Order: sequence, then C-alpha cells, then structure tokens
Amino acid sequence: MTTASEAWKALTAWQPQKLADLVAHDPEARLQSLVRNVADIRFDFAKTHLDGAAIDAMQGLATAQDFAGRRKTLFSGGIANPTEDRAAEHSAERGEGASDSVRRAQALHHRMRMLVDAIEAGAFGEIRHLLHIGIGGSALGPDLLVDALGRHNRRYDVAVVSNVDGAALSEAFAKFSPEHTLVAVASKTFTTTETLLNAESVLQWFDEAGVADPAGRFIALTANPDKAMEWGVDETRILPFSETVGGRYSLWSSIGFPAALALGWDAFAELLEGAAEMDRHFRLADGADNVCLLAAFVDQLYANRLGCQTRAVFAYDERLRLLPDYLQQLEMESNGKAVTLDGAPLGRASASITWGGVGTDAQHAVFQLLHQGTHLTPVEFIVAREPGHVLDAAHHETLVANCIAQGAALMAGRASDDGARNYPGDRPSTTILLDQVSPHTLGALIAFYEHRTFANAVLLGINPFDQFGVELGKEMAKGLTEGTIDFDPATQALMDAALGG
Repeated sequence: MTTASEAWKALTAWQPQKLADLVAHDPEARLQSLVRNVADIRFDFAKTHLDGAAIDAMQGLATAQDFAGRRKTLFSGGIANPTEDRAAEHSAERGEGASDSVRRAQALHHRMRMLVDAIEAGAFGEIRHLLHIGIGGSALGPDLLVDALGRHNRRYDVAVVSNVDGAALSEAFAKFSPEHTLVAVASKTFTTTETLLNAESVLQWFDEAGVADPAGRFIALTANPDKAMEWGVDETRILPFSETVGGRYSLWSSIGFPAALALGWDAFAELLEGAAEMDRHFRLADGADNVCLLAAFVDQLYANRLGCQTRAVFAYDERLRLLPDYLQQLEMESNGKAVTLDGAPLGRASASITWGGVGTDAQHAVFQLLHQGTHLTPVEFIVAREPGHVLDAAHHETLVANCIAQGAALMAGRASDDGARNYPGDRPSTTILLDQVSPHTLGALIAFYEHRTFANAVLLGINPFDQFGVELGKEMAKGLTEGTIDFDPATQALMDAALGG
C-alpha cells in the first residue's frame, strides 16, 4: 500500500498542464470526471488543474491517511477529536450519526420547537424582536441563515451581536423596543467573556426601560446548562446541545434557534434535511465520486503542490454575502494547525487563508490582483439559477454572466505586447451552481463545506475539531485588563496610551 510520504512524493512529481489545454483536449470526459450534482447543487471543478494523474496521487494519499476509517469514526460517534478526547457529532443533529446521539439531538430539537411554539403563542408577551448574542460559531451561523433565508418572510426582527464593542449593541438597542424584545445568549461553555459582558449590558437595558422580570426575557443556548442557570436563566428557558458538537459546527443545534424562530420550524427542518442529504453522499460515495473529497483534492493541489497561500470565495448572490465570513472561521479555525494527530510537526502547508466577498462588487475591488497580480489564487464562484428578487430579469442575467465570464477570463487570459494590458490566464476557478437559495440547498452547501474541511484535515493528518490557537490571546487580554500579568514594556506602554493607564 502507498504510504502518505510516497503519495506526497507522487504529487510533487506531478506536472500541471495548462487549463485551456485540459478543457480543450476532451471536454466531455473532463466534465464527466470533474462535475458533480448533489442535493440540487452543481459542483464544477473543470477549470482547475486537477487531472487523472493528480487524482490518482490524491486517492493514494486518502487511502494512506485512512480516509475511510476516519470518516467511519466521524459518523459512528467515535473519538474524532483526539486532543480533547471527544466525538464530533454535528451530523447527528441532522439525523446522520450514532443512533443514541441522533435520538438525543432529536429530543433537544423537540424541546426547541416547543419553545418556538410557546413564543408564537404569546407566552412571552408580544415579541417582535430577537436579540441574539454570541461570538464565533455561536453567531456566524445564525447570522448567515437569517440573512440568507429571511429577507422576504422573516417573522421577527433579528439582530445578531457578536462584537464586544459597545457600538454594536447600541445599534441593536436603537432598533428594538425593550418591551417587545427577547434575548438569546449563545455560548457553548456559557463562560465566554465577550458574550456575557454583552448579556449583562442587555440586562441593564431592560432594567432601565422598566421591563418587568428582565431575566425572564433571556433564553440560553449552551452545552453547559448549569452555568446558564448560575448566570440567572431559568431551566425552562435553556436549550442545551451536546458537548460533542463544536462551536463552528453548531448551527444545526439549538444555536440555530434564531433561524428556527425567524424563519419558522418548517424551514429549519428543511435546512437539516438538506445537510443530511450531503451527509449521506459524503458517507457513502468513495474516491473522486465524493464531491467533498474531490474538493479537498483541489485544495491540496493548490496549497501543497502549487504553493497557493490563499483561496478566494465570491458569492454572486446578495443573500450569501455572509458566507465568506462563515467559511473563514470554519476552514481556518479547523485546519489552521502546525502539528499532526500525533503531535509531530506538520511539515507542509495547512489551511489556506480563506477570503472573499460578493460579486459584482468584488470585481471592482480585488479582481485586478486575481487577473494580473503575481499571486496564483484559486477562486470559488457561488451563484444560483433562481434570483432572489422579482425585478427585471436583466439583473440576474447580468449577475450570472459576470460570474461565469470571470472564470472563463481567468482561465483563458489575453496576450498583449503591452504588459499593462496582458492577461496571463491559466488561473483556476471552481463554480458552485445552486438551483435556488433555499433552506434545503443552503443546508447542503454548508454541510459540503464542513465535510470538505474534514477531508482536507484527513489528507493532512491533522485534527480539525480543536481550536487551542484562539485561547492565548484571550487569556492575555484578560490579564491585561485585570492587571494580573506582567507584560513587556512595549505592550504596557501601548495599553497606557490607549486607556490612559
């Protein structure tokens, strides 16, 4: 059997062909081998440098790294997160996982649905606004869901506040009336400093407005119910989720409460089923037939063979404007690691730097670098067949044409004797085409990115489910504000200058 070292050597020996030549040589075969249709989404990798030899090398790497075994561990509830001795059971929230974990997730979803029903029935009075407080995975997922799916049929005003900067909370206060506001505090541990500081300020806002029983307006979304009760949330208003569901993978759990309330339970159920459809594909499809693993092949080709340090994601749909932000955390917090599963130095590039924006805005901001800059940057375009508006069809036609043309232009380029007008071409792109932006397709799309992230981790031999890198800076910030840590003179001088110490 090929070892991981031998597979990486095979990839090193592989030589890329020009994209235009790859596409022109046998377009029908290339489309057949590099286009997948899953869950009403078309994934098109035809304009990447991936070819048969590269796929063979990558499949050898996947086998050497026991992709099938680690995938089985993931779905069976085994220890997929060895540094914290935990399973990683976000798929169980969608009905795909260990039977006991699936039953527990379904019971907790039922508890959440009963609370949604109670709110709609007026148990908390006339509620018009939901203020959702969290940070990281406790905020990015709910914000994406409500923004993408709730533009035309949102039943409550929702504000997601993550920043500890008081300006963010003040903006929400200006929009909402205290007597008609409900608050969801989302924190896996219920010890997150920024989240609890914001929650205390909301409590004060209620109190100053004369709201009766301010604490009764709070709902806790957490894996640590005891801490939530200690803070002051009644047990009946706590929506737990499992400790084995990581923060950046948690929007399927009670962390998705804002979406379930604002969009309605049926929409939330469709979101879960869309993700479950992608789960089933990822669990059952093998090799390059598996779209998530195929995407990881592309990622590793560019990161570890062609030296690309970044990957750009552009959503050609205003409804998906928050997706690049969501993917930044998912991909870089998961795979931004320097050691393997056994603690040895990784010895190669880990996660690429994920960045991006919204088309067509980004074309007039960053595409100059993509077309003519010195950096080779794989680009990912996301677009939907069905528009999110009822305006003149020319809007959508122009949007889609720009999206598709950008990929063609990156690949083809245009030669010119004038260096300033020369486009080198041979620049890769992937296009993801959704039938429509719906709860089902968005659920499938997010699950695709989750499994792609996991597949990349397997190919690299790392753990995508811990995140110790976020802790040191937060510990030092606490020590700086409390004066419990002695800092270097430059840091202390800066703190004195900023806060008049």
